[in-house]
Amino acid sequence: MRLVGFAIWLALAAPAAWERVRVVSDAGERVVEGRVIVDAQDGSLLLEHQDQRLELVPGVDVRGREAVLEPPEPLAPRALGAAVLRTLPAGFDQLATRHYVVCFDTSRAYAQWCAALFERLHDAFVNFWRQAGFEVEEPAHPLVVVIFADRQRYEEYAAADLGAATDRVVGYYNLLSNRVTTFDLTGSDLVGGRPGRSAGRAGLEILSSTRAAGLVATLVHEATHQMAFNCGLHCRLAAVPLWVSEGVAIYFETPDVSSDRGWRGIGGVNAPRRDRFVAGRRAGWFTEIVCGDESFRDPDEALDAYAGAWAATAFLVQTRKAAFIDYLRTISAKAPLADDTADRRLAEFKAAFGAEPAALEEAIAKFVARLK
Repeated sequence: MRLVGFAIWLALAAPAAWERVRVVSDAGERVVEGRVIVDAQDGSLLLEHQDQRLELVPGVDVRGREAVLEPPEPLAPRALGAAVLRTLPAGFDQLATRHYVVCFDTSRAYAQWCAALFERLHDAFVNFWRQAGFEVEEPAHPLVVVIFADRQRYEEYAAADLGAATDRVVGYYNLLSNRVTTFDLTGSDLVGGRPGRSAGRAGLEILSSTRAAGLVATLVHEATHQMAFNCGLHCRLAAVPLWVSEGVAIYFETPDVSSDRGWRGIGGVNAPRRDRFVAGRRAGWFTEIVCGDESFRDPDEALDAYAGAWAATAFLVQTRKAAFIDYLRTISAKAPLADDTADRRLAEFKAAFGAEPAALEEAIAKFVARLK
């Protein structure tokens, strides 16, 4: 998941009205329309555009606002795809499925394989949380996935979002654009094959690679983030603790490389995360990731933080499910751009689980040790 930097604003209650806003900045003058998600005290706005993009408009750039009495209808899948295509380099086409719009400039077969993978994830995600007691919603609009034909074009496009990490990431979810972006893995140096001409062949090209598990895991991981932020589990640009958002995504990501479908289950043992957790566990790790996100952003600590997030999520889902669902309800109610503190995060955790994070560390370690 791509976390885009932004200032935390002191926000007023947002009316979620559709407005037309005149913006004047160093880039010139323009008029934008969107749903007002946050109306800050300094006049700054968080707007949601018709194509699902969120835009942060500084108050000093807002020169006029007027309500749109008849907001536009949500874009139909083909219209949404056309809007996304206008933001991409030339040569892209679109594929619409039940819940996704895939924009691609690679083979249609690869786009179809990815779309089928994401559709399976969508259904499994919704069913899993509803059965667990969290009534997630169907996404209000089709979810957008962008697939580049090759790694070079992907990296050129993704550099603005990922910066120096572009060459290490094969796919990502961007909170502002609400899109998953990736590239055709079948023709890349990661797989060493040629793009498949059928959806089944495309899947086999990926799954025949020694890196298959990691590649499929990344696609499912980022698509899980997208689902979580569009079905009510998390709120976009809210202060969702990274251990929660990343823990959920890792819990869902376990691939099934024995089938050309690539993925079929939730909550399997994530061997690389398990091994990292066992090797890197230290006292106080859980309190650290509950109270703050810093370790996830530190290159020297990130792998241990992600492993801890997976271990904690697996433990809580499988042994403290009702309390974990209560905790997720608290997290899902957080408003976009609202402030957050370590003390508040700790209090929310204790209210849900009735204990300090440190008190659960030994139980989590024993749980992970039993996983095979």
